[in-house]
Amino acid sequence: MVNRSRTFLTAVALVGSAYALAQQSSTLTGKAAFGDFSTDAPGVRRKITVADLPKPFDTPSVDRGPGWAPRPAGALPKAPAGFTVTQYASGFQGPRVIQTAPNGDLFVVESDRGRVQLIRDTDGDGKPDLTLAFATRLKQPFGLAFYPAKNPQWVYVANTDSVVRFPYRVGDLAPRGDAEVVVSDLSGGGRLRGGGHWTRDIAFSKDEKRMFVSIGSLTNVNTENLEEEERRARIFSYTPEGKDRKVYAWGIRNAVGLATNPKDGKLWMSVNERDGLGDMLPSDYISSVKEDAFYGWPWYYLGDNEDPRHAGKRPDLKGKVTVPDVLLQSHSASLDLAFYTGKSFPKSYQGDIFACEHGSWNRARRTGYKVVRVPLKEGKQATGEYEDFLTGFVVDENRVWGRPVGVTVGIDDALYITDDFSGSVWRVAYGK
Repeated sequence: MVNRSRTFLTAVALVGSAYALAQQSSTLTGKAAFGDFSTDAPGVRRKITVADLPKPFDTPSVDRGPGWAPRPAGALPKAPAGFTVTQYASGFQGPRVIQTAPNGDLFVVESDRGRVQLIRDTDGDGKPDLTLAFATRLKQPFGLAFYPAKNPQWVYVANTDSVVRFPYRVGDLAPRGDAEVVVSDLSGGGRLRGGGHWTRDIAFSKDEKRMFVSIGSLTNVNTENLEEEERRARIFSYTPEGKDRKVYAWGIRNAVGLATNPKDGKLWMSVNERDGLGDMLPSDYISSVKEDAFYGWPWYYLGDNEDPRHAGKRPDLKGKVTVPDVLLQSHSASLDLAFYTGKSFPKSYQGDIFACEHGSWNRARRTGYKVVRVPLKEGKQATGEYEDFLTGFVVDENRVWGRPVGVTVGIDDALYITDDFSGSVWRVAYGK
């Protein structure tokens, strides 16, 4: 144990040196790319590859959940030069997914309260002056989507055990009728750490003929009864009416966030990988989703890397594991993601992905607690790199004051980001 601690401290020192170089516009690669919160800053880029991954159990697994700290007086999240960050709204209880209606209303899901809140700026002063409950008595809601996108007739909500939809027209402050159950047989899940993943996200295909629903695994890495996982660790495809269910992709431990690229129609996901293999293993990831593809869970991870807890169990699957597009710092807890469809950000940002990293509870030194940007070539192809965009939520090694969860693009082209630790919605705009 002593040797492992010394190794870790040496690695931290090396990362610190690499960070200084990164500030000169280079990209952190290799071991330096793993880093921790002390190496985070807007503009810092990382590229992690499968070849960089350590061996299982190189370091011990830990349980270090974040302590909560009040937001320091005057503190704001940090964004790159030229961007302005403001606290757009506050007072929410565990705000999670956030989506923008065509008229600019923001719909905020409060999972623990079982409701969806609506925020509106009625006088155009850049601050909301109307907040009300759009839907209540939901069961651990998370994902939310408008359908059809341009002229919605429905608001879809993904509960932990069902998908429901409310009749809706743009500008409505309340549903036009009772919720209709679209999918009633989603596998329910508890709120147990390391198992029973409860979040369900929802997205529609570009042609709006398919509805995608993500369901995380019941366990961390099931080694006893895989029959329990037959309907889990998958992304399912349905019609918008909940018909014709099929497995779209599988072997995905927990695809918390889903989003469809408006340019080419590809589905993307933000995934929490497994625990218990060590501090730096395996990477969470953001990736396009290939139809019918297998992503490894629970037998393999990030390609043909066999999980030692399943050694020799499925040799037939080796060589069939899809490697994700972008590997993230391990245990970052990547949650919601969105494509930047606005025009006010610099051109180099347009079409890129923004994703919320909720932050580690299972790493010796914290990672996550930030929003990252995934650059896409021509708005379509990932390079494998990602960049810190919004940081500053960590107070010290033991405490944090904010944890990003959801992200959406407003009709004003700003990003709106939920933070379930401070109960806030943050607005990030270019300029003022």
